[in-house]
Amino acid sequence: MMRHKRFILCLCTGMVAGAVLALGAWANPSLLPQGPPEGWILVEGPRVFTKANLFEHINGQAELFFKYGFQRCTFAVYKDGSSPDHQIDLDIYDMGNVLQAFGIFSRFREEDRPMDVGLDSYLDDHSALFYQGKYYVALYATESNPDVLKQLARKVSENLSDPSPPPREISFFPKESLKPGSIQYVSEGLLGHQFLKRGFQGTYVDGDKEFQLFLAVFKNPEEAKAGLRAFRNYLSTKGKIAQEIPAGFGPNALRGKAPYQGDILVLQKASYLVGVASPEFGGKEEERLADLVKHLK
Repeated sequence: MMRHKRFILCLCTGMVAGAVLALGAWANPSLLPQGPPEGWILVEGPRVFTKANLFEHINGQAELFFKYGFQRCTFAVYKDGSSPDHQIDLDIYDMGNVLQAFGIFSRFREEDRPMDVGLDSYLDDHSALFYQGKYYVALYATESNPDVLKQLARKVSENLSDPSPPPREISFFPKESLKPGSIQYVSEGLLGHQFLKRGFQGTYVDGDKEFQLFLAVFKNPEEAKAGLRAFRNYLSTKGKIAQEIPAGFGPNALRGKAPYQGDILVLQKASYLVGVASPEFGGKEEERLADLVKHLK
């Protein structure tokens, strides 16, 4: 009888200890840097937000993060020891993989202002953003303090262990005429069309005109062909289909005019739909599209 009670006690103790260890691993993911910049102190955190309570932290943006595969967020607050009103909020988002981390970063980066942190980054007077592996990191300062923001961003970066390279699709986009910092990954509804699903888009500059190259990603060539058919149906009902296809783009191509994108040329290659959209063709659009097609792997 005593041996039975001892077994139950040991079992319960082990279960409690395991639960405490699991909770500790979840609630203290040790993603914060070893020490903040000189003169700054950690005053709150780390606190972890999950899918169940992210709305409490970023109510108006939580749905966007969910679309990009959000897993959890580690939050902390730092203050300047000599000026307590000066505060920096730190969010380290685990987005599941590097593609989704780049995607959410690309949606918040406003322009090309890199700070040489992570795989790509953005810095202004009040914010520092970067992505590295599966992590998207955002720092926001109450007062203008880009130097400290950059220092803290570097310390966070040094503590992140995911070595994943950038999404390979970024390298497909030709560099010539590309507007710096303009490539985005859209998790659904590329160009506003649900039939395109997910993909990448980048803005190109041609004189005083801008146009977009886009790359819709499908599971296989059959789905890509179905996407092209859907695009044709869309243009036939909402826009206009051109009869002539520029030379060199093959039989699986479609040209026309879309209600919101203007002139558009799209073709299917393997599991991709590749295209260019411009208010009006007449410049480098076809040349840049040919470059993108050539780079596909």
